[in-house]
Amino acid sequence: MKIGFLVYGDVETTSGGFLYDRKLIENLRERGDTVEVIELPWPSYPRGLAGGFTLSLDRLEGEVDLFLQDELAHPTLLGLNARLRRKCECPIVSVVHHLRCSETGPRPAKACYRAVEERYLRGVDAAICNSAFTRASVLDLASLPTTVAPPAGNRFDPAIDAETIADRARNEPLEVVFLGSVIERKNLDTLIEGLARLPNERWRLRVVGDTGVEPAYTRHVHRAISRLGVGDRVSLLGALPDASLADVLAGSHLLAIPSTHEGFGIAYLEGMAFGLPALATTAGGASEIVTHGETGYLCSPGDVRGVTCRVRALANDREALAGMGIAARERYEVHPTWAESATRIGEFLDRVLAGETEGGTTEAGEANGRDSTGGDVDGGSEEEGHAIA
Repeated sequence: MKIGFLVYGDVETTSGGFLYDRKLIENLRERGDTVEVIELPWPSYPRGLAGGFTLSLDRLEGEVDLFLQDELAHPTLLGLNARLRRKCECPIVSVVHHLRCSETGPRPAKACYRAVEERYLRGVDAAICNSAFTRASVLDLASLPTTVAPPAGNRFDPAIDAETIADRARNEPLEVVFLGSVIERKNLDTLIEGLARLPNERWRLRVVGDTGVEPAYTRHVHRAISRLGVGDRVSLLGALPDASLADVLAGSHLLAIPSTHEGFGIAYLEGMAFGLPALATTAGGASEIVTHGETGYLCSPGDVRGVTCRVRALANDREALAGMGIAARERYEVHPTWAESATRIGEFLDRVLAGETEGGTTEAGEANGRDSTGGDVDGGSEEEGHAIA
């Protein structure tokens, strides 16, 4: 199969969504598909909406069997797809990490995002979703065939046993790691506020992620660190190469990313690979990975007091920390690998290309069982879309 993969910016960007795209491309190529990555200019939202109707189609006029698209680029793709439909009859499949209209923000902005994303999704032929939550969000906007193919956390796959996790849990101070770009949605300031309420000698926070994505928010974080007087406890390390990141994770106790929204959250799983419980929030798809009180904790977005209470509990009870870390590693071990998720996606694309996802039915296998995230899944009806195994 010849596939054109459309994405904003550089697919080598270090974030969870782009990692998903890279792994998908890599595995499709390994199974014998030809994948051409078409990187689109990354404009502001209004410029993207306008640009889709004027952007050159020269790079899209080659022979492809199917287009894959990162939904993040939906502002440009809305107009681009309308023009593509007049040029070719190739199926268009959207890769959805999370919908922008699912994020927090002013109501008028969310209404705008919802209208644009709804129109975009109604113009594609199928969607690949990273979680059951994301799929439900997609089907709320458009009735179309979907599959859930969760990201994996086996980028590192470290050799670590229960004894090592238990031994590490006894070390002082409590080592907390935040993994992700320093952007407002990841809520790093809430984490710092929550930690600052604990005695300084009990904890240390290392922040691993790009600090240049939202400079204004990064400045806000620096001001919070200064205001709270925790500069000697918080280290902003920037983006790290994999080997250095693995060292940080191996030496940590808890991975904390109290985001206002996560479509899935690859970082939680990557932490679990090292036996790290996750501190996440109830917003989005994190609950499909993190079982509250077992493999980590779920707080409400922006709940500073909740962050403080959960971290204090682990700092004070190292046996509980060890048990939760061991459970986190066990959760990681039963999660699908990148290869397994990519196989599901490849089979789904084969059916889309063959026209086998059309009609009003739901295929067996996912409708009456459990999806690959381990959560119960209801089959879609004609009104709410088609759930494809």
